[in-house]
Amino acid sequence: MTDTVVWSDSGLPRSPRFDDIYHSEAGPTAQARHVFLGGCGLPAAWAGQPQWRILETGFGLGLNFLTAWAAWRDDPARPGLLHFVSVEAWPVAAADLRRAVAQEPAIAPLADLLAARWHGLLPGVHRLGFDDGRVMLTLCVGDVQPMLRGLQRFDADSIFLDGFGPQRNPEMWSPPTLQAVARFARRGTRLATWTIARAVRDALAERGFAITLAPGLPPKRDCLQALFDPRWEPRRPPLPAGEQVAEPGHCAVVGAGLAGAAVAAALALRGWRVTVLDAAEAPAAGASGTPAGVLAPHASPDDALLSRLSRAGVRATWQQLEDRLVVGQDWQDGGVLERHPPGAGRLPAAWTAKGPNETWHASAADGTAAGLPPGTPALLHRRAGWVRPARLIAAWLQTPGVRFVGRSRVARLVAEGDAWHLLAADGSRLATADRVVLAGGAGCAPLATGLPLQPVRGQLAWGRLPAGAQGLPRQAINGDGHLIAGVPDGAGGTLWVNGATFERTDAAETRAEDREANRLRLQALHPAAAAAVAPAHTEGAVQDWVGIRCASADRRPLVGPLDALHLPGVWVSTALGSRGLTFAALCAELLAARWHGEPLPLSAQEARALDTARTTRQNPAAPYPETAPKSPPSRPQPAE
Repeated sequence: MTDTVVWSDSGLPRSPRFDDIYHSEAGPTAQARHVFLGGCGLPAAWAGQPQWRILETGFGLGLNFLTAWAAWRDDPARPGLLHFVSVEAWPVAAADLRRAVAQEPAIAPLADLLAARWHGLLPGVHRLGFDDGRVMLTLCVGDVQPMLRGLQRFDADSIFLDGFGPQRNPEMWSPPTLQAVARFARRGTRLATWTIARAVRDALAERGFAITLAPGLPPKRDCLQALFDPRWEPRRPPLPAGEQVAEPGHCAVVGAGLAGAAVAAALALRGWRVTVLDAAEAPAAGASGTPAGVLAPHASPDDALLSRLSRAGVRATWQQLEDRLVVGQDWQDGGVLERHPPGAGRLPAAWTAKGPNETWHASAADGTAAGLPPGTPALLHRRAGWVRPARLIAAWLQTPGVRFVGRSRVARLVAEGDAWHLLAADGSRLATADRVVLAGGAGCAPLATGLPLQPVRGQLAWGRLPAGAQGLPRQAINGDGHLIAGVPDGAGGTLWVNGATFERTDAAETRAEDREANRLRLQALHPAAAAAVAPAHTEGAVQDWVGIRCASADRRPLVGPLDALHLPGVWVSTALGSRGLTFAALCAELLAARWHGEPLPLSAQEARALDTARTTRQNPAAPYPETAPKSPPSRPQPAE
């Protein structure tokens, strides 16, 4: 449920929870411009910078974010990226975001864009991207102190303190909270707030801020401005070796599937020149080349780590789909029904049918509309659907600054100074780059010696629907296998897809027994659909497709340096398993953020759960080979 906002007859919003107003009668954005942007010297301070990072306590109606976004849009000297990180324990409704600035023609369209992505705000960290990913709102939903402590530290360029008043919400202004805020300040960070309470001034001064009182926005006489300039040298934990780069350069990405294409797009957005190499002639030739795939989150009664990561991943991919592809043609946003055995579809106790969770128990009407047998237990994932992965890969590879090179199997990596040479099996040079990202899934395993990578073979069946076919659902169906129907084939027809098998092997040939296994799986998953496509099986019109996916030992993706000690500058984004659509965009953003010292799209704990550091391979005493084996694999290994 969202927090309540009460609007007065004059249009002034008030919070019943804190018995305080969201903004003064001077207008919704006047305080944002005068106190916060003006107090931090914006927009002048960010002119010519590659990126700017703002940390805020108290998102409220989003007025500071929307005003900063509008200033960024209007500024020809704006930074390439604007990061806005805000903590909010009680998110309001999307309608209140719109209403707050309905009379501000320069801001209202931005509020509409924000409201469109204002969904699924369960406790945790949420990344909302705008303007083709150049404006990133990281919304931290929860109490201020644990949320700030749970974030990976980054250097904030500006800090906005905009909670309800110290007497109304003392926790927001307490010394522990301000200590947590100061952890993100670098020398020279400017801070602004509307309150001049003595306790707040003293707490900030004790934490290294030089305080100045400036003219306030009437009826307030003063507001507070501060500069982080402590008399002591702040202690900062050292970054891992080779983590950040001084400036963008040239990166070679190995693998032109979902993982590699997502990394290429994320780095190009930050100014990198990216060369994507793949053994195949065209992108999406491996495990990412399935005709269509399901995009849906994982759900568990304890909201386990995989569930939280998958929701973050679906959000990241969903925004990419909205920005880059055509709904109904390249992807479908109608939700996914997940069948489960009776009693097995438990959800967290705190979730409700009308809560921010976007997964709930499917109703009888949902099941009937999908053509399931009466009484079939299922979950409905509302923010889910099917995607044609090749279309998303193509869109990512069209990002300015990205170049694809096919027929380029990388067999060895050789360092020369600060550069890396990527060599073919015959020793010819395929590319030279400042950094390398291995993102080819199972095909990169010989290069990623030491990582616990496991090939996972999956075979699925697909075909074209006959005219007038009945019994196929509009939504994708998941469970023991999956069914996708109604995928446009680009020639006026539609496709159906079902599968898939799961086997720990890299055998790439199709098998008749696996086709039969998929047929039986479909019959159990959706009997009406199985009957509808039965003639295709009888007539030999079913196509088989095999992909070799790549998984880690703990079934979580691997994002991080391959071996910072022995192979500095070689990173991986791999082991996405059967969740490439879910994790590719999220992992790419995580990798790019680490390289550039940006706010992460996840909490620090969740980011560590994906880091390569969790593997047991690193052993500083053991010699690391110069390269992978000099001969290529015996059979083509598809990119993830």
